[in-house]
Amino acid sequence: MTQPELPAVTAAADFIVVGSGIAGLTFARIASEAGTVIVLTKKNRAESNTNYAQGGVAAVVTEDDSAALHIEDTLTAGAGLCHRDAVEVLVREGPDRVRQMAEWGARFERDPAGASFLVGREGGHSRNRIVHAADRTGWEIERALIEQTRNRPGLDILDHVDVIDLAIAWTSAGPRCVGVYAIDTASGGPALFRGRATLLATGGLGRVYAHTTNPPIATGDGVAMAWRAGAPVANMEFVQFHPTALHHDQGESFLISEAVRGEGARLRTADGSTFMERYHPLAELAPRDVVARAIHAERTRRGEPCVYLDITHRDAGFLRQRFPTIYARCLELGIDMSRDWIPVVPAAHYACGGVLTDLHGRTGLPGLYAAGEVACTGVHGANRLASNSLLEAMVFGGRAAVAAQAETDAPSASPEGLSGFGSAEPQAGELTGIRSALADAMDDLVGIVRSDAGLEAAARAVRSAQERLDPIVRSSRPTLELSEARNVVLVADLIVRSARKRRESRGLHYNIDCPATDDANWRHDTVLRPPSRRNP
Repeated sequence: MTQPELPAVTAAADFIVVGSGIAGLTFARIASEAGTVIVLTKKNRAESNTNYAQGGVAAVVTEDDSAALHIEDTLTAGAGLCHRDAVEVLVREGPDRVRQMAEWGARFERDPAGASFLVGREGGHSRNRIVHAADRTGWEIERALIEQTRNRPGLDILDHVDVIDLAIAWTSAGPRCVGVYAIDTASGGPALFRGRATLLATGGLGRVYAHTTNPPIATGDGVAMAWRAGAPVANMEFVQFHPTALHHDQGESFLISEAVRGEGARLRTADGSTFMERYHPLAELAPRDVVARAIHAERTRRGEPCVYLDITHRDAGFLRQRFPTIYARCLELGIDMSRDWIPVVPAAHYACGGVLTDLHGRTGLPGLYAAGEVACTGVHGANRLASNSLLEAMVFGGRAAVAAQAETDAPSASPEGLSGFGSAEPQAGELTGIRSALADAMDDLVGIVRSDAGLEAAARAVRSAQERLDPIVRSSRPTLELSEARNVVLVADLIVRSARKRRESRGLHYNIDCPATDDANWRHDTVLRPPSRRNP
């Protein structure tokens, strides 16, 4: 096996950011006030889970709402595992971040006078508090942030840079992150981007599953890189399945926003019967885990491939204005929301766990920060409250930027080299086969409803994928496809290990062999710690 040589520093800055969603760009914009910033993104800067966030941002911006109510709604949805201090930070700092985004150019919907935000309601919220920009809220916030960061002195955004691993140097206190290794697009070899603080803002991990609302880039890269570098992760078993992804034989899953149910849509079986009232007092506005399990139960009981979302009580004009993206996409497939029921099924959507951080985005590895979906801040607990995710990205991306500004200069010692790879060209077809088999197993065995036997079978599927992948990694040069396959397999392993460890059912983790919630023994995070690193 040939190891790649340690590259010279390709570029250096005070702050290195991996990912260009809301968390990464918020960090970059604020950090750029105190130093130089390089943002690295493996596709283009507008491709992220942020862009697919249709619902909105949950924030207390009206007089009939309160921080106390938003806090309690979040704690209730989190099923006993939310960290109250993190939730209080989120809720109390959130409104100012929303207003800041508006000042930076985000065009949220307002009343006719333009004085107040228009707010809607989504599942689990006791008040109307969802600030939105039609059904493209994430896209709109990202657009504003891109404009804020474009051509800003000392801030560079580099598209199509494939980050492979974190760069680790050794100090008298132990290992420290000093940047990242990426694939040099010109030579195909490794490139080193060095900084005194590094932020992981790589987004989600939905592509571990076969059916997901996530874009192709959501392969759990940040979680995998942090784990290999020695940072703990937490609550990986809590993967949120969005209850209402479009079910259609043309194209990939498409999200039908929670806000559609917030506007009065009802869930129906094929014969027209409603059913959510039998599962929760809030019916269609119940927390997402409840709705997803109810749909799963109805499909299983009736042997039907999907259920239906009915918003035909709303006219076409309202739907086109309120949900322009969803309306247009459905119409492309021959579904007129104002006349037709929308066929929907649950799909892997959001990771409530991730790289364990404190309230300032610091991870267990000095010099490394994490924010957004890649991070486990303690906000979401066992189940995310709808539309808290964009808010979390803004709030904790900003807090991480402020904390990172206090970092001292990174050590001058050379980091460890990028290891574990060879020099041959990997076979894309073989990597696709490994990922496809594993994703199907994750769908079948580690989805909405789990069992001990299923999780044991999932562990075998992960081992099989690892055994097939390891020799390919050892013999091949690093490529984007190989890196993503390596990350997907590792993240699947962490999800399965966490799910097998938790011996109860709570929030998004439901195991039929231990269906009760056990507060006496399991009202705590599931923390996994990687083996201790040794100075080479």
